[in-house]
Amino acid sequence: MNKIALIVAGGSGLRMGTTVPKQFLLLKGKPVLMNTIERFNSAKAFDLIIVVLPKNEIQQWEKLIAEHTFIVPHKIVAGGNSRSESVKNGLKEIREIEGHIAIHDGVRPLVSTNLIKRCMQELKDHTNVIPAVPVVDTIRKFENGSSEVVDRNLLRAIQTPQCFHLDLLNSAYEGENNESTDDATVFERAGNTIHLVEGEKSNIKITVAADLIIAEALMDAEIA
Repeated sequence: MNKIALIVAGGSGLRMGTTVPKQFLLLKGKPVLMNTIERFNSAKAFDLIIVVLPKNEIQQWEKLIAEHTFIVPHKIVAGGNSRSESVKNGLKEIREIEGHIAIHDGVRPLVSTNLIKRCMQELKDHTNVIPAVPVVDTIRKFENGSSEVVDRNLLRAIQTPQCFHLDLLNSAYEGENNESTDDATVFERAGNTIHLVEGEKSNIKITVAADLIIAEALMDAEIA
């Protein structure tokens, strides 16, 4: 049974206020994306790690690999104009392979090896495994100038890695023409039922500058 990790790293630095793509910003002395790849390599659960990057950033990534003497084996694939298109490009590289796949945001560098392995192991009993955490803030739905409170007990914040049987995910993406922010949505639109499992509060996504500070503090806590 082949096991593939597909790490999608197509973010920009706009919300960070920097021209450097957020996956290349330094976290504990090395690019965020390298931290992420190392987590998947440490899980020792995959036969192949694929990293999808915007075509115009591949050369910069190769320079960073040399600069940081980064030796974790991985295959680089050029992404598309959207996240969905980037995932499709990654899937094309493994079209003839059967097995299981974990798709992860390149800017979630704090994912634990335990969560990675747990999600992949649960694919023995489910066609998909999607980590999620409860929403702790009070949520209001705003529409047409007014708002109403939403029962947060019914809500979950979705994370990655999102894990699937590869053949079913390929079929889902073949019929997908819409833009989606995650793969579970694509899988669900193809008629599949989503299986949620407990995620990790520390599995944050690096989006704004403050997230880097939080990530470094969380990494320090892991070491302590």
